[in-house]
Amino acid sequence: MSLAAIASFLAFLAIMMAVAMSGVIFKPGAWYERLDKPGWTPPNLAFPLIWTALYLMIAIAGWRVYQAAGLVALPFAVYALQLVLNAGWSALFFGLRRPGLAFADVVAMALAIALNIAVFYAIDAIAGWLLVPYLVWACVAACLNFSVWRRNPGAFASA
Repeated sequence: MSLAAIASFLAFLAIMMAVAMSGVIFKPGAWYERLDKPGWTPPNLAFPLIWTALYLMIAIAGWRVYQAAGLVALPFAVYALQLVLNAGWSALFFGLRRPGLAFADVVAMALAIALNIAVFYAIDAIAGWLLVPYLVWACVAACLNFSVWRRNPGAFASA
């Protein structure tokens, strides 16, 4: 692998670390622990493990498309959109305690991920497939967000 390929991969990893910082800045905390959550809520340890794997796959997908086609406008505009929506969710749900806005965000994110899969797949099939687990997890997150929102109407600043 060339030095340029390694540098570009590290750039995609750095982008993922920047997106992940939202989850570091806006943590669930004791407030979230007190909320009524459905029985199918994943254990707390699952979230950082799953997100680490997903962010790595998202970085690899972006890097593969970059290696195959360069910085193509539409695929990377969609890629950037879903990453912005991803970073915004923690701020909306945990930071502002606005589950309705967070739900709208995660639904928009899932739609953007689905579009991202399509535009990446057209360039590199593996890159498209690498985003499928991310879409599945976003759908799980949307269901969890909605359930917690509905189960705890008085726990939020405003819905």
